Amino acid sequence: MLNKNKLAVIGSGFAGLSSAAILAQHGYDVHVFEKNEQVGGRARQFSEQGFLFDMGPSWYWMPDVFEKFYNLFGRTTSDFYELKKLDPGFQVIYGREDAIKIPASWEELQALFESEEPGSAAKLRRFMDEAAYKYEVGINDLVYKPGLSILELMDTRLISGVFKLQVFSSFRKHVHGYFNNPRLRALMEFPVLFLGAMPSDTPALYSLMNYAGMKQGTFYPMGGFGKVVDAFRSIAVDQGAHIYTNEPVQGIEVRNNRATYLSANGHSMEIDGVIGAADYNHIENKLIQSRFRNYSESYWDKRVFAPSCLLFYLGIDRKIDKLEHHNLFFDEDLDAHALEIYKNPKWPEKPLFYVCAPSKTDPEVAPEGKENLFLLMPIAPGLTDHGSLREKYFQLIMDRLEAFTGMPIRKHIEYKKSYCVEDFVHDYNAYKGNAYGLANTLRQTANLKPSLRNKKIRNLYYAGQLTVPGPGVPPSIISGQVAAEQLHKQLKTS
Repeated sequence: MLNKNKLAVIGSGFAGLSSAAILAQHGYDVHVFEKNEQVGGRARQFSEQGFLFDMGPSWYWMPDVFEKFYNLFGRTTSDFYELKKLDPGFQVIYGREDAIKIPASWEELQALFESEEPGSAAKLRRFMDEAAYKYEVGINDLVYKPGLSILELMDTRLISGVFKLQVFSSFRKHVHGYFNNPRLRALMEFPVLFLGAMPSDTPALYSLMNYAGMKQGTFYPMGGFGKVVDAFRSIAVDQGAHIYTNEPVQGIEVRNNRATYLSANGHSMEIDGVIGAADYNHIENKLIQSRFRNYSESYWDKRVFAPSCLLFYLGIDRKIDKLEHHNLFFDEDLDAHALEIYKNPKWPEKPLFYVCAPSKTDPEVAPEGKENLFLLMPIAPGLTDHGSLREKYFQLIMDRLEAFTGMPIRKHIEYKKSYCVEDFVHDYNAYKGNAYGLANTLRQTANLKPSLRNKKIRNLYYAGQLTVPGPGVPPSIISGQVAAEQLHKQLKTS
């Protein structure tokens, strides 16, 4: 039976769609407002000249988080798309003729480590045993906490395992305690790029990412991440949620410390609660009055943000040798590039970059005999962004990509599109054009993140990558769930 309460969700990324589905399942009259033409936020897709491009997320890790969400509605992953385990999961490129391919087999991965550093297979097993514990407790318990009270961390299992979780230890120190080989160290440290901080500033808790990517494996949803967006949208709609596109929210009216009225491009409605799943800073600074904000502009300016990035979407008229589905170019110094993102923000001298070639796995994303490439170079948020800079770095990336593959790729480009800081601001109102959200640093973890509850408006909650649990697709899914349940709990008691 439909609840009389009418709720608004701002933004239709994974956090917004997740919260909409949960609230609609509880019987609320849910309305989702999306400023762009498509739902999905950063996980949108576009097609040109027979090529289908994922605009943002390309790594499918933690499949159990997706499955657990689908199970809440009596569904399973295979109801929506084919999930393929990649083998190799990815490759790390250290030089023109020097690359490590990460096998899907756990036994083969141990053998690979042993070949790089004698004795490291046993160390890898111990490392992953610890990481598995962190994954079980972190992903099943810790990340589902709303972060509203330190008492949440008084859970018996969290208290008893606090030292094993290593929330306040350095990820870099943790990795270096196990491995001496610089190539293996770089390999183990790379997942923190998804967390948006330097390895030395990231809690060792996040070795759970190594477990997710290297022990559980790296997957791909056939048809791209658009299939995952479609799954979340269909669940929300099936539960009764209404979704409006091309509907940027223009303001939220507050009376008696409650959000009571929402105005969008073509809609104005009385509301009983809001989930703000768009950019947190944008909602606070543009949609509500200053006296109702949780945080000042100086607060946001002092936060450590995950990177923005320079992206290129390329359609190539031939196949490219030597590339796997996921390719990480670590042929320059990681720390030097990280310093240019976090400590001394500027366009990098010798950047690392990532190349995704989904057409190696999926025939749907490129015409037969052709290749679909997604290039990503992390950069500091807030940098000046203009066409000549984009082109300069495109040429730099292509020089190294062509040197590795031994092919003149530039001569075979049929389609090319760039995307950078200005586009993140325009499309997502992203603070300083960030791509991934707030960095998971030692001082920005769990309860130290921006609160998911507005402290002055009783029925406004935030979800997404700028609040708990943090950046990435699985955390965004969980964030939407947690925020929705908190709003539901508040409405039941008010």
